[in-house]
Amino acid sequence: MGNCCWIKWKPSVYSVSSNPKPDSPKYQSPSLKEGKDGTKLPSTPKEVEDLRRDVAANPLIVFTYSKLEIITGNFRRDSVLGGGGFGSVYKGFISEDLRAGLAPLQVAVKVHDGDNSYQGHREWLAEVIYLGQLSHPNLVKLIGYCCEDEHRVLIYEYMERGSVETNLFSRILLPLPWSIRMKIAFGAAKGLAFLHEAEKPIIYRDFKTSNILLDLDYNAKLSDFGLAKDGPVGDESHVSTRIMGTYGYAAPEYIMTGHLTARSDVYSFGVVLLELLTGRKSLDKSRPAREQNLADWALPFLSEKKKLLNIVDPRLEGEYPVKGVHKAGMLAYHCLNHNPKARPLMRDIVDSLEPLQIAVEIPSGAPNSTMGTAIPVLEAQL
Repeated sequence: MGNCCWIKWKPSVYSVSSNPKPDSPKYQSPSLKEGKDGTKLPSTPKEVEDLRRDVAANPLIVFTYSKLEIITGNFRRDSVLGGGGFGSVYKGFISEDLRAGLAPLQVAVKVHDGDNSYQGHREWLAEVIYLGQLSHPNLVKLIGYCCEDEHRVLIYEYMERGSVETNLFSRILLPLPWSIRMKIAFGAAKGLAFLHEAEKPIIYRDFKTSNILLDLDYNAKLSDFGLAKDGPVGDESHVSTRIMGTYGYAAPEYIMTGHLTARSDVYSFGVVLLELLTGRKSLDKSRPAREQNLADWALPFLSEKKKLLNIVDPRLEGEYPVKGVHKAGMLAYHCLNHNPKARPLMRDIVDSLEPLQIAVEIPSGAPNSTMGTAIPVLEAQL
């Protein structure tokens, strides 16, 4: 992935069901993939579909690999939108004659690299399960999947403007206006709040600018659920996992202990809000040592109004409401509190961002699609 650096710990194994039945034939099939801890995951089309039907209400289309070859023009190189450790993402088109009952539409086709590793299959399956059962305006829509032989493919709605990372840090595109930055923060916050308050709470675990995609109107949608985890239930205060995430975004207590909570996502949200405020990346090795980690460098400025204005993205050229900047800065300050219990809930963050929304004017120089370099930035995701 573009500029991210993965923490070199293996993630915990994804639980395929909230109440798995060890004596069920589904879980004892010899074709199920088995991890080092003995956990088994479905790996044939029928097993994946059976499991998905058990936990998901939203219909997903099961594509054959041959249909995907047609949709992507045989996975032509010039249709590649990007790629990363997971494989490649292709732009595709589903025509009316290809799928009866489905209106013609552009799609993004994420092809896993075929190494058939347990971890790669786990992350692919996590996306099928989570996005197969979740529907929200601020989550990328999963249209379908392919589980055929060694092929593991996901088919998403096409997001015309690509990732926030691409739009925010591009040297080619026009700088994002303040109004659009706050619209992005608001939409992404609503997506996280929805996950945290779902009937079975979900911790996203990989919130960052490269995993937030934008449609033509700059509506933000979360993508890449490969590292998502079911949240704690009952009297549990956290989920214990092997640590995996992206340097610069991961909450310090999660890195230190492996204890994952919804407040870990809140910390990551604070980092993204800082990126929108300052125009700086969460981790930038090209800067002086004390400025490389954005959260560490910016934190002392956030609670002081005069100092805060000195770190606002200079590309905004002063075109922003000072009071709005102060409020956004204080919100980031609270999200980055090293005491996770002192961080706000995502629902409160949504409420705080709502008054900062201003009428959005789409920049006249904005292209119709920047996805060519953006979807891969789904990498951690994809």
